[in-house]
Amino acid sequence: MKFKTIYLLGICVLFGIAAHSQEQSTPTVPKRVYTTKAIGDAQAPTIDGLLNDESWNIVEWDGDFIENRPDENTAPTQKTRFKILYDNKNLYIGVRCYDTEPDKIVKRLSRRDGFAGDWIEINIDSYHDLRTAFSFNLTVAGVKGDEFVTDNGNNWDSSWNPIWYAKTNVDEEGWTAEMRIPLSQLRFGKSKEQIWGLQFTRRFFRGEERYVWQRVPQDAPGWVSEMGELHGLMDLVPQKQIEIQPYTVGSLETFEAEEGNPFRDGRESQLSGGVDGKIGITNDLTLDFTINPDFGQVEADPSAIALDGFQIFFQERRPFFVENKNIFDYRFSNSQAGNTFGFDNIFYSRRIGRNPQGFPDTESNEFVDRPENTTILGAAKFSGKTKNGWSIGILESVTAKEYAEIDNEGERREEVVEPLTNYFVGRLQKDFNDRNTFIGGIFTATNRNLTDNLDFLRKSAFSGGFDFKHQWKNRAWYLAGNVIFSHVKGSEEAILNTQESITHLFQRVDASHVEVDPTRTSLTGTGGNIQLGKTANGHWRFESGFTWRSPELELNDIGFLRQADDLRHYTWIGYRTLKPFSIFRNLGLNYNHWSAWDFEGNLNRLQWNVNSWANFQNNWFGNLGFNYIAIDQSNTALRGGPRLRRSPRVNYWNNIGTDNRKKVRFNLSTSGSKALDNSTLAFNLNFGLSYQPLNALRISAFPSYNINKDKLQFISNIDLGNNDIRYLNGEIDQRTLSMSVRVNYTINPNLTIQYWGQPFISRGRYSNFKIVTDPQAASFNDRFLQYNDSQIGFNSGAGLYEVDENTDGNIDFSFGDPDFAFVQFRSNLVLRWEYIPGSEIFLVWSQDISQAGNPQDGLFRNLDNSILGSQPKNIFLIKATYRFVL
Repeated sequence: MKFKTIYLLGICVLFGIAAHSQEQSTPTVPKRVYTTKAIGDAQAPTIDGLLNDESWNIVEWDGDFIENRPDENTAPTQKTRFKILYDNKNLYIGVRCYDTEPDKIVKRLSRRDGFAGDWIEINIDSYHDLRTAFSFNLTVAGVKGDEFVTDNGNNWDSSWNPIWYAKTNVDEEGWTAEMRIPLSQLRFGKSKEQIWGLQFTRRFFRGEERYVWQRVPQDAPGWVSEMGELHGLMDLVPQKQIEIQPYTVGSLETFEAEEGNPFRDGRESQLSGGVDGKIGITNDLTLDFTINPDFGQVEADPSAIALDGFQIFFQERRPFFVENKNIFDYRFSNSQAGNTFGFDNIFYSRRIGRNPQGFPDTESNEFVDRPENTTILGAAKFSGKTKNGWSIGILESVTAKEYAEIDNEGERREEVVEPLTNYFVGRLQKDFNDRNTFIGGIFTATNRNLTDNLDFLRKSAFSGGFDFKHQWKNRAWYLAGNVIFSHVKGSEEAILNTQESITHLFQRVDASHVEVDPTRTSLTGTGGNIQLGKTANGHWRFESGFTWRSPELELNDIGFLRQADDLRHYTWIGYRTLKPFSIFRNLGLNYNHWSAWDFEGNLNRLQWNVNSWANFQNNWFGNLGFNYIAIDQSNTALRGGPRLRRSPRVNYWNNIGTDNRKKVRFNLSTSGSKALDNSTLAFNLNFGLSYQPLNALRISAFPSYNINKDKLQFISNIDLGNNDIRYLNGEIDQRTLSMSVRVNYTINPNLTIQYWGQPFISRGRYSNFKIVTDPQAASFNDRFLQYNDSQIGFNSGAGLYEVDENTDGNIDFSFGDPDFAFVQFRSNLVLRWEYIPGSEIFLVWSQDISQAGNPQDGLFRNLDNSILGSQPKNIFLIKATYRFVL
């Protein structure tokens, strides 16, 4: 009862602070306007970075930039000016960045989108929807960066790679930049005169300062909505973009030969090809397609192990799905407070082309060749935003039926391991109320052509949702939310598997609101989120909301859902400085709290958090945070067993990092968790070191060491018959060591060499085996019965632990040794040459070692024996693309 009283009191106090805080709102900043002119009969500028073409005299210089960071609304240290011209095909931009000490201008090289050293950036809201923009960044070293900006500046997508042209030049006054941006790379509607949003940002590297043309206060509600305006664009003809990019890939794979296995003779080679394309249906809407896509140059996923049984979320890295992904993103429980399963999404593109889900039936003397990934036969997406505020996205993809080939002493047969599958996603949004309000919807469908041996998969899955956001008081306040649904169908086996999966666990023995029905052939669920927040005008910000997932909600055919049967309230209140003071450039303080229930009404979690972050005057940065989890009841810890009480615990984290501009920089972070009764203990240490000896070379290493100790770690549920189940747990001591190493060498902005490698070892040892007997006991030691040496012993010959509970000499049950050691080494060496804009050649060398180690060995010995003493799988690739712009 006291927790509820404290919780309600906290809500009242915090809402009172947010509602009654007396602070001055920043006055509305007038919109600046730049008026451009057409080149007309004059000759277009030559893009050489010199700004000496006669046509530049058609328009006037504009400037009067203002400092945005660190001391907003003050005079900048250096002056900046620009000009803009246009013709019927291109936009031309010239920028003069004055520098009183031009010999100190920093010209660091990097791959595209590196944003290193001094740079200038132009943001163009050609939709003029006050929410989205196209960003073009050019460093003094000539490195281009480009991003598609959405959510009013809260999301910058660097996967967008338009074709544009730029050069720079350094002289006695500073440096200059000259750009040509084809109008086909922008999106705008038809009108006599275009009015676009416009913003210029300059990074003055030595002072780590940002100057902007249009002032944007630190407490502004966003970025795009605050931009100035570009006028004078008369009679522009929308450009229909057509780009075709065929490619060819040659690969050679070498690995350790396996004696007697005809599929593992040590060498495989392949030659393939495909086509990517982009067609502008209108200037607003684009059709992207890919036939037989290749993702061979994509960096491997980082190594990870999950002992909680849940799937691991990995970021999408494949270019076709990453580019312009914003419109398909439907994270339905995202919050400023966090801890709301924010990765959950109706559309998770990594389901397309996933690992085959079936395994063939084989005998002991048979060998299997099973594909690692499902072939994507083709995919297409139709997306864009119209002038009148409609955002449209349609994605369609088909993956192939995949077979495993089985060899039995020379006789071959095939079995299906993944069915022919169709994936569909449709997304629609509409802006209203002067772009202050939008409503939208999404619908997805997954349909599989199943064969008998794949009836364990769901035959079809549908999901959808409705979302909205309303903003007022110059977008400082917002009310947002969504409602989603899912409906899955399949055989009785498939739906039974769904009910018993860790996402649902309908078999929980103490749950009265769910039960397993083996005759069901469908499930239907709902979810959603509603939130109210303040994001601008003053030092204080907050967000409070409620999100839910019904027990039958299922999204994992084309989406990502970690756990169903959850209702959750969250609140975040934050304070941030608007001006530098004392030793700080910026400082922020945050408070969060959460509570969670299941649909039976059980309070499963009550948690508070305080944290802070700071950017110091010397450009170091750091953060510090504490969690207190007062109530933690787990519906999943015993994998279908009863709810398990977990002891109250305290978590913490902190991080300190040095100035990112320096040639030598490091960061150090630690985090940990400790139960108040010492039943759990965790510690994580992460260190990062980067060294940039040359403007063209950067070397970095990120070692990490983690300790996880839990006296009640799930092992297995042992069914002795007649509903007599032993919930077997043990005490785990897990140690994990890894280190990511990166080497980036940039020969020039279009020719780069990149290396990434990561050795990884995780070792877990179990002891003090026990069974859970009273999962709700207040005292930790009363929740279980621990076996003594007379009740349990290890049979080394069989590799089994044998349990004699009543010590009568008869074995009641046995279980395998749960100790583990997993060792992995992955690396990529990539040479990338963009020989003409949009056309590239990749040379790739990838290595992979993934195998079990010896749990009794130390971490370093496991790494030595399993990595240095093993032959890796080597993959050599050459990929060539050529982009035709028609």
